Amino acid sequence: MFKNFLKRAKARFQPDKGLIADTYVVEGESSLTHDFRDNICRLQIIFKDCSDIVFREFEIQMDKQVSAVLIYLDGMVDRVTLHNHVMRSLMGISKKDYPQELSPLHRLNRLKNIDIMVGEIKEEQDMYTLVNNILSGEIIFMLDDCDHALILNGRGWQARAINEPDTETVVRGPKEGFVETLRSNTTLIRRKIKDPNLKLKVVQGGKKTNTDIAIMYVQGICPEDLIEEVEKRLKTINLDGVFESGYIEEFIEDNPYSPFPQVQITERPDKVAGNLLEGKIAIIVDGTPVVSIVPATLAQFYQSPEDYYERTIFGTAVRIIRLLSFITSVTATSLYVALVSFHQHLIPGEIVLSVAETRVGVPFPTLLEAVFMEIVLELVREASIRLPGSIGQTIGIVGALVIGQSAVEAKLASPILVIIVAISAISSYVIPHFSTSYSLRFMRFMMIGAAGTFGAYGIAIVWIGLLIHLCTLESFGQPYLAGVAPFRWTDLKDTIFRVPLWMMGTRPTVPDMKDIDRMLGAKGDREDDNGEG
Repeated sequence: MFKNFLKRAKARFQPDKGLIADTYVVEGESSLTHDFRDNICRLQIIFKDCSDIVFREFEIQMDKQVSAVLIYLDGMVDRVTLHNHVMRSLMGISKKDYPQELSPLHRLNRLKNIDIMVGEIKEEQDMYTLVNNILSGEIIFMLDDCDHALILNGRGWQARAINEPDTETVVRGPKEGFVETLRSNTTLIRRKIKDPNLKLKVVQGGKKTNTDIAIMYVQGICPEDLIEEVEKRLKTINLDGVFESGYIEEFIEDNPYSPFPQVQITERPDKVAGNLLEGKIAIIVDGTPVVSIVPATLAQFYQSPEDYYERTIFGTAVRIIRLLSFITSVTATSLYVALVSFHQHLIPGEIVLSVAETRVGVPFPTLLEAVFMEIVLELVREASIRLPGSIGQTIGIVGALVIGQSAVEAKLASPILVIIVAISAISSYVIPHFSTSYSLRFMRFMMIGAAGTFGAYGIAIVWIGLLIHLCTLESFGQPYLAGVAPFRWTDLKDTIFRVPLWMMGTRPTVPDMKDIDRMLGAKGDREDDNGEG
């Protein structure tokens, strides 16, 4: 019988479909049958050449001798659960526990409800679901002459310990960050928001990887149309594999060609919890500590959780510094190029003489000099990131000093340009969101090219173009400059400025939510389109 089954299964093998349920179907059967040996053979063919899939066959002394099998993926199953709670429970069954003859399904139900000491047990008949659960770390139990199987929760594998993320460190605040395990990450969020309205939906992405993607939101605060839109965009992802949240960002962004990120990412549970309470949605991909938050606004990328842990005056001051750093990082080098190349008359006489003196002997025009120094800075930055930690820091500091000093002595760059490029680089590091620094680096080269071609007019043209682009940009249908354009007075309480928490009685107007009251008794009346409350 097994040889005939093997021939039929191989004849039906269609590797191009990509779904296990469609790849291994025998005569249209996609469910378990009453033939115990046939069920095992079908799974053995599916997991052919998979030496880490264990088929543990044994006998159970019930009302009669009954054959059974446990199927699991070695390395993804908790051995304590497997040995002490599953195997010991099954091996400890005796004939006196089954005094009368039962049907196969009744035997399975008794095992599920009485004998097996595992916290979560599900009954399943679909072959594809069983295969997917095996690959996810669950234990599958099948009984002779029964067309149903039990899925036993036995997941357990080595995982990284929870610690503070390196990219979002804070002086004051929680020191915990997400890890690579989906369930650990959702637990960290639920510890922050102990509300049954915090909902969790899990979808799968990747035809081959079947990666779990969790969608978390607070029901009653998050708009229903936003939830539907997120689910619809996630279902349109057509990839073989999803290994990180970056794989799905390009599929769900409104404008993938924009230099500005439209999905906020973070490794901090407190940041995700705060955004969930403002009507946003968290997208958590299994296997990565980076969580995506949608929709995103420009103001979010210049805010840090620490802004809310310190007093309001310091939180506001730091936000203003970040905004000035954004302008400095983008404009400082290009402004130097424009002034030296086209607008020397705008520079005071003493400074003009000093700049001219430092440029004596430099063979390149100011534009090429600035581009050269920016490229060298990018090389040093990338090298310091990719190398091991201790070596990377040494390369970053020593490399910048040595190359900068050597460039000045070799008359390849002027000292003042080295200082300005360094100020631009330091300003970009003030931004708490790492991905935003890529946008600043991209825009910096645009500014330098425009300044070297048209002077200050080129800088103005690029800024006007960026502002027009920002005004038209959206994230999941929400305006990217929410709070500023369209202007709403109440939203300014938590954009550039950070007013005291007791004054934030209402939530932001983006996204458009029903429950806008943060505090009991707060006035939920919104301002009209003219910004009048």
